[in-house]
Parts: sequence; C-alpha cells; structure tokens
Amino acid sequence: MSQTITVFTTMKNEGPYMLEWVAFHRMLGVDHFLIFTNDCADGTDDIARRLQQMGLATHVPNAVRDGGNPQHQMLRRARRHPKVKEADWLMCLDVDEFWNIRVGNNSFPALIDAVEQKAGRPVDAISFAWRLFGSSGNISFDDRPVTESFTMADREFPYHSGRAYGLKTLFRNNDRFSRFGPHRPKGIEEGREHEVAWSDAGGNLFPADKVGWRAWQGFDHAFGRLHHYSVRSLEGFLVKRDRGRTNHVKVDQGQAYWLDMNANKVRDTSIQPISRRAAPVLAELKADAELARLHDEACEWHRAKIAEIKLRPDWVDFRSWLADNLV
Repeated sequence: MSQTITVFTTMKNEGPYMLEWVAFHRMLGVDHFLIFTNDCADGTDDIARRLQQMGLATHVPNAVRDGGNPQHQMLRRARRHPKVKEADWLMCLDVDEFWNIRVGNNSFPALIDAVEQKAGRPVDAISFAWRLFGSSGNISFDDRPVTESFTMADREFPYHSGRAYGLKTLFRNNDRFSRFGPHRPKGIEEGREHEVAWSDAGGNLFPADKVGWRAWQGFDHAFGRLHHYSVRSLEGFLVKRDRGRTNHVKVDQGQAYWLDMNANKVRDTSIQPISRRAAPVLAELKADAELARLHDEACEWHRAKIAEIKLRPDWVDFRSWLADNLV
C-alpha cells in the first residue's frame, strides 16, 4: 500500500542547493516538501514558490521577530499545516542533509520494509545518524551537485566530534507524537512510551523514552547514513556564517563549528549511484525555464555575496584561518 512521505524544512539563502536536494529525495520516495523561508535575499523563497506552482512543494513564509528562532517557529507551525496532517510519514530535514539508504532499491519504502522485517513489527520511528562530510579541499563556490563535489567524510565510527552524533528521524504520522523537534518527534504521552517502536538504522529497537538528538551507544548503520554536508566549500561557508543559524541563532558559526563539522577522514562515494539515478529528475526540474532562471540567479547572488564578504576587513583573519584549516 502506497504511503505518502512529507518533508518539512526551513531555509534562508539556500537557493543554489535546493533543486539537487529536492530531486534526490523525490528519487527516494518523498512526495511533498513543505518549505518555510525567512528573510531570503537570494531567491530561495521564489524557488520554493515555483516548486509550489509545479505541485512539488508548499511554500510557507516564516517571518520571525528580531532574535527569534526560525526553526523552532517552523516546527510549531508545521504541526498545524494541512500537508503535514494528511501525510503518512514525516521528517524534518535540512537542505544540507541527504539520506543514503543502503537497502533494497535505496528508497524510503524499501527502508521501512527492511526495518520492520528486522524488528518483527510495524515501527513508529526510524533514525539515521549523521555522517559528516567536510570541505574535501574545495575552496571555491561552484554550481555543481553537492553529492559529487564533497567526497571526504568522517569515519563510520568513532565519530569526528560530539556534534557528529546527531541524527534525523523518519516517523509515522500517528497519535504517538504531539510535538516535533529538529532531530526527532517528541511529546509521547506519559505512560505510553512502551507502545512506541523506535528503530536505529539497522532495524534494532531502542526505548523511545531514551532517544535524544544523538546516536546512542551501539547504534547500527547497516541500512544507511544521513550524509551531512554542513560546511561545503570555504567560500560557501562564508555565506553560511554570514547568514546566521536557524536554530542556535545567537551562536556564531565560526572556528569551533568548522572544526566540529569539517570531517575529511576517509573518501566516501557510496551516495553517488543514487545521485546518478536522481540526475534525470534534476534535469527535468532545470528544464523548467523559470526554475532554471531562479537557480542561476541564486548562484550569481552567492558569487556576489562571496565577493562582498572578501572585501570586509574584519573577515580577513577568519578567511585566512579557514584556508589554513581547509582539511
């Protein structure tokens, strides 16, 4: 039986990366994308609106007050949205995260089937742990697929840093969860925790009341990892830092963040077969003249922003430090 999967996300100035991400996850079986945007200058919101006109996504303006938290506000608003209410499965996912499913035909339905066969019962939630991907030595911002450009990653285990334990969760849209978090659903009714079947990425059940935002001890990656391209290139990271964070809005994405997330330990190209299968979907999106124009304009905006940042005297030392710590 077909079951709909909806992704909800928040974006700001992510225009160059949107189409690859949408094409990739459509190939995996995502039916709809609920895209919240705030204060965009590069046309991210315009791309989301065009995707809405094409029936692939829904765009939701996510205006926040000064100092507000865009991601937390999105999570509250998403719970009430009709596209969320009508979906069978849900997940909160960022545009720099790609599910590398390593079972069956590499789709979400295949993953659900494999997990439930291993678990021996229907499951309510399936968590995948991050695999951090670093700069891979890339300095310049280029209009190339992220999954092709960045191939140096963290080891399978042990993890590169404390941040590298993060996970994301595909969860069933049932009465088990009353709240959403960026890493997993929340709000299990007290006394019903034992009713929730929560699996790791290998089909092994774990007590739902013990699940946090991080992978737990013994977490199994047999069915896949969540590839997290959190830093991308040096120039791309300049824009990311300048934009600010969607969650910990008062914390600078500076040296500590780069050191924690820029993992270049081993080469990993395992996601590229899925990316190649998604390439026709991406080509179809770019065949739309309006989407192609908006994508190109977003890339030009990012190039101009990078050039402007390079002229800032107070960023010279940080840029030099990034170059010294590229890999």
